[in-house]
Amino acid sequence: MSGKLYLIPTPIGNLEDITLRAIRLLKEADVLLAEDTRTSSLLLKHLGIDKKILAHHQHNEHQSAKEIIRFLSEGKTVALMSDAGTPAISDPGFFLVREAIRNDIAVECLPGATAFVPALVNSGLPSDRFTFEGFLPVKKGRQTRLKQLEHEERTMIFYESPHRLLKTLTEFIQYFGDNRPASVSRELTKLFEETVRGSLADIKSHFENNTLKGEFVICVAGKGSVKE
Repeated sequence: MSGKLYLIPTPIGNLEDITLRAIRLLKEADVLLAEDTRTSSLLLKHLGIDKKILAHHQHNEHQSAKEIIRFLSEGKTVALMSDAGTPAISDPGFFLVREAIRNDIAVECLPGATAFVPALVNSGLPSDRFTFEGFLPVKKGRQTRLKQLEHEERTMIFYESPHRLLKTLTEFIQYFGDNRPASVSRELTKLFEETVRGSLADIKSHFENNTLKGEFVICVAGKGSVKE
């Protein structure tokens, strides 16, 4: 009888955001996987869980998946943790889930922390319809994707790193207009959590003169969705 693959969301900042079921499954799982074993070890230590963690990340996931499928085929329970947030959302996980499904192995993803949901709700932008874009391509395909989004009517959600934030906001102004309503959240659930709302031009001006630290979530109103 095959085992089961669990995808376990982990806190994006505040450790109190771990769920009781996630803690139980991390304790019960036969095999724990994580993108960064050092980061995940700190969480397990906080939870009082003493277990070995195997590395599963974008550079080894194809090879790693073969061994994990073998574990699952032997009836073992496997839990894949993210470094922060939900596995497979701008993090490794998709490939392993697909391989498990192809091998008729049960997969279950727990509900839990992910950065874009609180950022969207906090933004004040329409949240009934939205598109999650995650990280834009760094080079090849970046301008093509932005051009495709010029006429997007749903709220758009992006992830961005500190060193590319101003470049990305500049490109958004180029493609969406400087008056397009937007919101940028950083350090969500952490001590210095911040959400800046306004036009793209106003937000860019703010971050040109303030801290560029932490991971950023950018929400941009869709074309014509709100009065600009």
